[in-house]
Amino acid sequence: MAAKSLQKFSSQADPVLLSQLKEIASLEGRQFQAVLEEAMKLLIEQRESKSTRVVVMAHYKASLEKNRRLGELLAK
Repeated sequence: MAAKSLQKFSSQADPVLLSQLKEIASLEGRQFQAVLEEAMKLLIEQRESKSTRVVVMAHYKASLEKNRRLGELLAK
């Protein structure tokens, strides 16, 4: 398996948040950068899923409307 390429960057963070991330890394026996990367991925997934959810719900509502009669018959 090829090692992934990493890019260094500099930023600032709330000391409490930074401490909490370091504590998570320590408790889990992981590197800090791995925990930080996981947190960034989760944020991105969360943001992306919000926009996807709108599309999914639109399809769901259209399907309900299209199959309303079938649902009524099955409920009897």
